[in-house]
Amino acid sequence: MTIMKRSSTYHLRKRVPRRYQGVEERKSIWVSLHTDSLTVAQQKAPITWQHIVEGWEARLAGDTSDAEKRFEAAKNLAAVRGFRYLPAPRVAELPREDLLARIEAVPERKNGELDMRETAALLGGVSEPAITVTRALELYWGLVADKTLGKSPDQLRRWENPRKKAVKNFVDVIGDKSIGDITGDDMLDFRHWWFERIQNEGLTPNSGNKDLIHLGDVLKTVNRMKRLGLVLPLSDLSFKEGEAKQRPPFSESWIRDKLLAAGALDGLNKEARCVLLAMVNTGARPSELAALTRDQIRLQAATPHISIEPVGRQLKTRNARRVIPLTGVSLKAMAQCPDGFPKYRTSSASLSATVNKYLRANGLLETPAHSLYGLRHGFEDRMLAAGIDERIRRDLFGHALDRERYGKGASLADLQKLIQRVAL
Repeated sequence: MTIMKRSSTYHLRKRVPRRYQGVEERKSIWVSLHTDSLTVAQQKAPITWQHIVEGWEARLAGDTSDAEKRFEAAKNLAAVRGFRYLPAPRVAELPREDLLARIEAVPERKNGELDMRETAALLGGVSEPAITVTRALELYWGLVADKTLGKSPDQLRRWENPRKKAVKNFVDVIGDKSIGDITGDDMLDFRHWWFERIQNEGLTPNSGNKDLIHLGDVLKTVNRMKRLGLVLPLSDLSFKEGEAKQRPPFSESWIRDKLLAAGALDGLNKEARCVLLAMVNTGARPSELAALTRDQIRLQAATPHISIEPVGRQLKTRNARRVIPLTGVSLKAMAQCPDGFPKYRTSSASLSATVNKYLRANGLLETPAHSLYGLRHGFEDRMLAAGIDERIRRDLFGHALDRERYGKGASLADLQKLIQRVAL
């Protein structure tokens, strides 16, 4: 980069890099820095060069058959020239002086003709591409990448799948329309399709509401983040939900007499059996136990315990980070799996499915509504019956308090003593 003085003004002189020779006909450029001070010129030169390169990059990006990339390049090129991209009809409505400023900013080639890429960018000659519903989902993943940071592959799959399902259902019913063309009637038709499924297939209103929520999240996110300015007909569509189904807890007698009976769980594979038993006296979620690593299983500590941490995965909430003492059958189970549960570390859903299928097939579910998760609720019921303080229960379960948390809470040793009162 060379700074040279012409008359009383300093200029920047530099050869055009080979990369940009396809969009810049000059072999080298001379650009006025609009100053007679060498110090100021040296400060302005790198910034000026950066703007020139950004313009070339935007022009390179516009030399493509991809409509989205071409439109994005036009917006970037307009921004480099100091303007906001506007479609041609909006440009035509600008005040005269603003319109002339855009026209004058379009550079001429050596032959006197205007640069057509610059003309299209500054005067709104690039059409905004239509974004279909399926394309919106593709864009959505990149727009919400911050929401997936720290998720394990299994967590990411379970987070993505409901959104994929919602979009697929909508496209199957309504078609892969441009999101700007979605009408209120389209959304009512989609809602009616769900209503018929709820009536005819015994599904819950919540099933339909989840699809509507996930579809709406995808469309609204793309609309907002891509600054499309669309008015989407997504309000007042949800179904009225009845009383939420409660997952019933296993009673103490059922756990003791059925689940812990000699040989009752022998048909389960070792890791699944140990997770089930670990839940009995910890109340930990199946997914939390499945994710444990060797370093989080501390059997040799003065108070044996497990530590629920965001290792290779996100925790459900910030309160989910906690330590839980190991007692009774849970301590014995973890001693059999000191390295954790590699079979289920990346697939806690298959763990629950395996255990629930086994319990159902062997008559070990207290009622048809019971599931593995009922051990977590059963542990809480036993603590409640024993009069254990709510703060202690919430700390053990990773639940938020209804008030501000003061102090560090009970020590591990104290927690162990309390749990031993209800341990099986």
